[in-house]
Amino acid sequence: MPRILAFDYGTKRIGIAVTDPLQIIATGLETIHPKDIIEYLKNYLLREQVEAFVIGDPKQLNGTPSESAQHVVGFSRTLKKNFPDIPQHWIDERFTSKIAQQAIMQSGLKKMDRQNKERVDTIAATLILQYFMESRRY
Repeated sequence: MPRILAFDYGTKRIGIAVTDPLQIIATGLETIHPKDIIEYLKNYLLREQVEAFVIGDPKQLNGTPSESAQHVVGFSRTLKKNFPDIPQHWIDERFTSKIAQQAIMQSGLKKMDRQNKERVDTIAATLILQYFMESRRY
């Protein structure tokens, strides 16, 4: 069974998460600079089958698009242009970075490790992927 990739897009870093081949477990995969993402995905797709992309949809508390939404739309277009056969799904990403930060704080990691912003992005992508997987179960 092909995997599913999820993205927590940021202009400095993109957190990536992936399912296992049975699509049961979401795991943080990598944090990549936006300029390197297409090359990274091309290489990844040579090794693994991917069924779908899940993109975190940045919204404000009231449900309207956040300031970063335009960047995420551009990222989505770039994915569609380079990987036209892979469908995209959007999942509300409100609070994923906050939840990721709280999980890191409670993890018992040393202060230097807790301040690693890449870790937050990867965990946020994992949460986005988990939300997507849960939405498909119902």
